[in-house]
Amino acid sequence: MEKNLPPDVTPTSSQGFRDDSKDISSSFQDIESNTKLQTSEQVQIPPKTIVGLIIGGVVFIALVVLAVYFLMTHAEQTQQIRDIFIILMALETILVGFVLVILVIQLSRLINLLQHEVKPILESTNETVSTLRGTTMFISEHITEPIIQLNGYLAAMQRLAEMFNLTRGKKK
Repeated sequence: MEKNLPPDVTPTSSQGFRDDSKDISSSFQDIESNTKLQTSEQVQIPPKTIVGLIIGGVVFIALVVLAVYFLMTHAEQTQQIRDIFIILMALETILVGFVLVILVIQLSRLINLLQHEVKPILESTNETVSTLRGTTMFISEHITEPIIQLNGYLAAMQRLAEMFNLTRGKKK
């Protein structure tokens, strides 16, 4: 009985079996430490990058302030810029509408493909699987089961012959 046990499990008298392998909690800690991302290491951002971001932010704020000042002081140019942006927004809306029409056309073509080409292939595959299922059941009932029964009968006859010592060679 002890021969079938894994090498790290040994029988004891009081508990039945004792596991000599590592403690489960320490195993989980080992796994966790091996798979955990190294979050304790912080990413160091070079000082040049920090200085560049600060300068970029200051320049952006300055440009926004200058643009607001220009728009407040020059009303005629502001109206022209506003009109240009309205025209650009209208063109963008037309472009988005055109892309949506193309998307709907492509979607309808995909649905058509699924209904008229993929669906018949799936139905044919389903029919083939049903035929295969019937074939395997037929083989199981008419070939496999009789062979298994024959092997059972032969094994029983062999055992009977061994019991009455009718076999030619005696086994020790």
